[in-house]
Amino acid sequence: MELIVPFAYIGPGAGFSFLGSFLILFAALGLVVVAILTWPIRMLRMWIKRSHWRLKPLASRVVVVGLDGLDPTHVRKLMADGKMPNFQALADTGSLSDLATTLPPISPVAWSSFQTGVNPGKHNIYDFLNRNLRTYLPELSSARIIESDAKGWRKWWGGGSTVRLLRKSQPFWKILGDYGVFSTILRVPITFPPERFFGLSLSAMCTPDLRGTQGSFTLFTSNPEEAKAATGGLRLMVSRIGNRLDADLPGPPRPNGQTLPAYQARLRIRVFEDRQEIELQVGSERIRLPLCRESGWVRVPFRVGLYSSISGLCKFRLESIAPHFRLYASPIHIDPERPAMPISHPLYFSMYLAKLHDSFGTLGLAEDTWGLNSGVVGEEAFLEQAWAIHDERERMLFDSLRRMQRGLTVCVFDGPDRIQHMFWRHNVPDHPANRGRDTEKHRHVIDDMYQRMDELVGRVRKELKPGDILFVLSDHGFCDFSRGVNLNVWLRDNGYLVVNDTHETGEYFAGVDWSHTKAYSFGLSGIYINQQGREGKGIVPAQKSAALRQEIMEKLTGLMDSERHGRAIYRMHDCHQEYSGPYVANGPDLIVGYEKGYRASWENAVGRVDGPLFRDNDRPWSGDHCVDPALVPGVLLVNRRLPEDIQPSILDFAPTILKLFGVPLAPYFDGQPWDFNDGAVLAPGESRGESHPPHAKSAT
Repeated sequence: MELIVPFAYIGPGAGFSFLGSFLILFAALGLVVVAILTWPIRMLRMWIKRSHWRLKPLASRVVVVGLDGLDPTHVRKLMADGKMPNFQALADTGSLSDLATTLPPISPVAWSSFQTGVNPGKHNIYDFLNRNLRTYLPELSSARIIESDAKGWRKWWGGGSTVRLLRKSQPFWKILGDYGVFSTILRVPITFPPERFFGLSLSAMCTPDLRGTQGSFTLFTSNPEEAKAATGGLRLMVSRIGNRLDADLPGPPRPNGQTLPAYQARLRIRVFEDRQEIELQVGSERIRLPLCRESGWVRVPFRVGLYSSISGLCKFRLESIAPHFRLYASPIHIDPERPAMPISHPLYFSMYLAKLHDSFGTLGLAEDTWGLNSGVVGEEAFLEQAWAIHDERERMLFDSLRRMQRGLTVCVFDGPDRIQHMFWRHNVPDHPANRGRDTEKHRHVIDDMYQRMDELVGRVRKELKPGDILFVLSDHGFCDFSRGVNLNVWLRDNGYLVVNDTHETGEYFAGVDWSHTKAYSFGLSGIYINQQGREGKGIVPAQKSAALRQEIMEKLTGLMDSERHGRAIYRMHDCHQEYSGPYVANGPDLIVGYEKGYRASWENAVGRVDGPLFRDNDRPWSGDHCVDPALVPGVLLVNRRLPEDIQPSILDFAPTILKLFGVPLAPYFDGQPWDFNDGAVLAPGESRGESHPPHAKSAT
């Protein structure tokens, strides 16, 4: 998983309905009452469904543990060294194999295929960001704000903006629910906003913070030079008077049409220099915060009306008292106990978890990689944050396993991905990011993380009952990211992208002359044709698009980095040939399959057209997986034997798990179900004699 644009909004005004906290609580309590009163009716309905479809499940419980980014090569190395005994035991009694990932091998794409069993042309997710066809500006690919025309009291009572999920097709747990099989889905990417189904879910990747961004930290600093820095989150200047400081923490944006600054929460700070700590007052809460220690979750209230407020969760870390005061505030998470917008299904599920396990992080990209990448926090602080979030998720998973008598539990852990992104350089001595930085102290961080994942799997195995099926998987592998490639520079130098006469360029194609531009690139792997009738200022006729794609593919395949004397591009992919489905036209026209060590540069990701073609990556974000999918497969472990002749793909999970519960398969799946017993693999669309399954209409 990777975050390139931390300020990518989910939509105007962030889509918050400004209900008071008591109204949110009232609505949730009402839902609980309704759920209790209707429970006998719903159970009877599910029993009738099961009886009608006469399901013949092969397992009563299926458990899926997702370990985002775990690399199969590294897994096998540590297993050979005896450092992953639980993985070894699982492989000895079941199966271990590589897992084919998606094109491109990016988390939102891969996890969307995991849950739907279809390729991106059918589920409509191609990257973290998509481009607005009219303005060429980036938009979040997974969710969009739908503005309401409600006025007056109707808008006050929750008739404001709503968030719409842009991922198409349907997750396999929704299909299971149609047949009366209950599921608990914890932090699976691209599940925001939450969908209704027979089960429980807590959203993950692309769930915004309270500002409506994908994660923006705040740094309060007394250093004027640091306050001017523009990279990353917010840097706000504060002044110390004696031993006291006051600061305002910006929160949710104002509703549409209002030009006032964001709502703010006042922080009152008292410095105890002799004890190297501060006393921080936020609302009615006071905490003592020692130097270089992170607080727990602090509830931050934002007053948005005379009788209404929005609550967020934040962690604080005192980075320095002198010579300059520095206080880090994490991105402001939506409070799961008082959610400003739905982050779970049902709405009260996040409240239940908060009461059961105390407060927890809800931001989709909860680990603040951008804070470390920008130098606002150090590596120790990042690790402390990452493992705290991991522990929160562990508690939820084991609570679900102990309560589930039958059905499905899925939980995805992001820690492996985030830690490898930020610490990969420690295992690559000549990495550009190592210049001037210590590499010895954290040399074992990645290996330690793999061993901790092994311990997690061991504890999950102890919770299994006879006959349970356990899947452990990663959505992709990992590799080095030492060199960035700005494809817009290549397109410009080869005449496909034209800059206007002023030559004043900037982010998001500032300075591009669209009337003469044939192709452009942004994001992590895509190239787009400036097609007439599709893009707002398109010039390439649709009938000439295929020839232009082929021309660019031939020129870019095998692109050499003359400075490093290596190949930067392993293979090019024509999406119109490799994808199928109704949404192919929504994605990139070409996908770049980079070699290991290369990736789209930070400049390419935000649509810049200036600078060099190749640039060293000197940021802490030093590992990645946005290369050709053949180079970074995921890993799969199952506590059952798989046939030796199959090549598992992440698209296979949806049909396989449906088959395990005896649910007939619709014909639209691109994945193939695996066989665990008699070798008779059901083909997509084949059933056990039932007719007209409720999900068989279409993938969309």
